[in-house]
Amino acid sequence: MKNFKIGVCQMKVKDNKSHNLKRAEEMIREAHANGSDLVVLPEMFNTPYLNECFVKYAEELLESKTVRALSTLAKELRIYLVGGSIPEKEKDKIFNTSFVFNDKGEIIGRHRKIHLFDIDVKDKVTFKESDTLSRGNDVTVINTPYCKIGIAICYDMRFPELMRLMVLKGAQVIVVPAQFNWTTGPAHWESLIKVRSLDNQVYFVAAAPALNEALGFHAYGHSMIASPWGDKMIGLDEKEGIIYGDINLDYVEQVRNELPLLKHRRLDLYDVIER
Repeated sequence: MKNFKIGVCQMKVKDNKSHNLKRAEEMIREAHANGSDLVVLPEMFNTPYLNECFVKYAEELLESKTVRALSTLAKELRIYLVGGSIPEKEKDKIFNTSFVFNDKGEIIGRHRKIHLFDIDVKDKVTFKESDTLSRGNDVTVINTPYCKIGIAICYDMRFPELMRLMVLKGAQVIVVPAQFNWTTGPAHWESLIKVRSLDNQVYFVAAAPALNEALGFHAYGHSMIASPWGDKMIGLDEKEGIIYGDINLDYVEQVRNELPLLKHRRLDLYDVIER
């Protein structure tokens, strides 16, 4: 277990996969040059966030141009890389999938979004991921030389049960590629990140794409890192950019010892919830 630096790339996604992959590479290289040991991309970073584009841009793992590009970069730069998420095709299904790579370019984790974003906020926003996407079924915690890291995607972060399960599996950092909109973002984004960090006493890293008003779905942006105490460490507005966070694992242990929430759980009353 050792301290490390995370770089979060808030890139502007366009309706052009080749452009998106090139821009992702540029930002990953910049984050590496600024000392990042682990770099994170946003949700659906290689495609516009639209159901028709999920179908159009979907890639099978063994033939994935995106996965090959990210693997090559991770190996070349000797970094760990959370590859945001992409539409992953498997047989007749499409998943919203995050691939995680080690510093040898190997896939060490794959998280398929568990909770699909099917909402209808009257007169504001309607979206149904289930029109094209299928649900994942696995709680994803990866082992790294630094610590265990939980991986979730966007809407997953609204479900405290999932976040807690990752912590019970040893996660000290939770990374969430995400893409809120301009209805849910101003209302819930920052509050959710801070609450999920403090009630699980983890570093919580949320990576969003920048706003592109030319697309049909307007991303809220505001990528952010929160500390185990629930403090906002750093964040962006809606514009493109990169933020950095120094992850101090001793501080995770300090907070957990000083305010021992995890030890004070009453499993005799609610253990059934966590099984």
